[in-house]
Amino acid sequence: MLNRVSWGANASSARALASVGAERYLERQLHPGAADELPPAAQAQIDALSVTRQPLEELASEADQQQKAVNAITDPELKQAAQRVYQERLNRFGREAVTRALLRDLYAPAQLREQLVWFWFNHFNVHLYKANIRVLIGDYEEKAIRPHALGRFRDLLRATLRHPAMLRYLDNDQNAAGHINENYAREIMELHTMGVGSGYSQTDVQELARILTGLGVAQPANPPKIKPELQDQYVRAGLFEFNPNRHDYGDKVFLGRAIKGTGLKETEEALDILARAPATARFISRKLALYFVSDSPPQPLIDAMAETFRSTDGDIAAVLKTMFQSPAFTSSLGARFKDPMHFVISALRLAYDDKVVLNIGPVQGWLGRLAQRSTARKRPMAIRRMTEAGTARARWRRASRSRARSAPTRAACSRSRGHLQANSRRSRWWRTRCSSPASLRRSPSRRSRRSAWQVPRRSGTRCFSPRLNSCAVKARWN
Repeated sequence: MLNRVSWGANASSARALASVGAERYLERQLHPGAADELPPAAQAQIDALSVTRQPLEELASEADQQQKAVNAITDPELKQAAQRVYQERLNRFGREAVTRALLRDLYAPAQLREQLVWFWFNHFNVHLYKANIRVLIGDYEEKAIRPHALGRFRDLLRATLRHPAMLRYLDNDQNAAGHINENYAREIMELHTMGVGSGYSQTDVQELARILTGLGVAQPANPPKIKPELQDQYVRAGLFEFNPNRHDYGDKVFLGRAIKGTGLKETEEALDILARAPATARFISRKLALYFVSDSPPQPLIDAMAETFRSTDGDIAAVLKTMFQSPAFTSSLGARFKDPMHFVISALRLAYDDKVVLNIGPVQGWLGRLAQRSTARKRPMAIRRMTEAGTARARWRRASRSRARSAPTRAACSRSRGHLQANSRRSRWWRTRCSSPASLRRSPSRRSRRSAWQVPRRSGTRCFSPRLNSCAVKARWN
């Protein structure tokens, strides 16, 4: 059970389970406290990150000012150099967000919450390299996903809808009356709530797009000039903005329900309809079962979870409890092959236990080589394909050659582990290599190819000593 509920069993989590029993342990995981309670060394790393120390509005404002300064440069060579500096700054924000998430995956006692943060982050996917989302991505996980990962689905849906990362990623900041953009309306129904083939029509997509007009990203340095008769309708919260000048105030009919043209309130009505639709209960329950139980979860389990979803108004923890208490979940334990993300994190948890990794850079590099670069999926359609049968095997096929699979486990279980120490030669190399996706495809130097922390020449998931073989084998299954 530990391997399934957490990111991977280790000595400390085994002691915690033994001390309170499986039932109480699971209850604590379903209802954790608000605090992370990380080891001091891990928390210190998180506290030192810019995405933790600075408010989102400040980060975004500084990045916008830097971009304007770059655009004002006329000399081509100077402009190119300034653009590289600007892009590196955005890359740093993206790496920091991933660093914070990985440290929590490795050391947070509330392991189920961390798994759900990852699950919902993939469900409500945004792409790191679109526009300035690298600035927004850390706040998106921290403020939109994390607080609601085990709460009500309706609250989670609303939080993602009102975050600038989602609005910018799916182009709703370009959605205005007379210039309708259907991207977000289509994806929120197809991938976030009801699912493909659940009964909605193209007309429903168009009507939802009209409802979402005016929702966008605020520009503090250039506030909109609101018409006098609409000034009481203007809403701004952080970088979220509802601009009534851009909203379609006509009446709509959405999924058979009439919605009056009242402004931002229309969005709340639409979210209620979507979150409480029977198709949403089935779609979300199936995705959770795919993630936690098997690639082909039994239909009675999905039906039971969907019934809990409906009866509790989308209480995610209650739906998970129904799943965990089912015979299907119990019978699946120990028989599920891990995807690359779980393989890497569980290997580290098994090898390090409570000893804090001082540099997460190499871990990000391993995940990149296994085609699992966090937040780097360009299209939300990719997430849907990962929920179909054969998920784990399909994701391993995308992880390039099989011999690349053993590199993370071998490195994680290495006796020296020098590449995970802060400011080591290897860690500096990894920070350089991980700065862009293209760099991961370049061949390393001849010397580095022979290093223990590069891809070993032997194929398969086995390593080269009994101790390392043990770590690799234990990490493969949950």
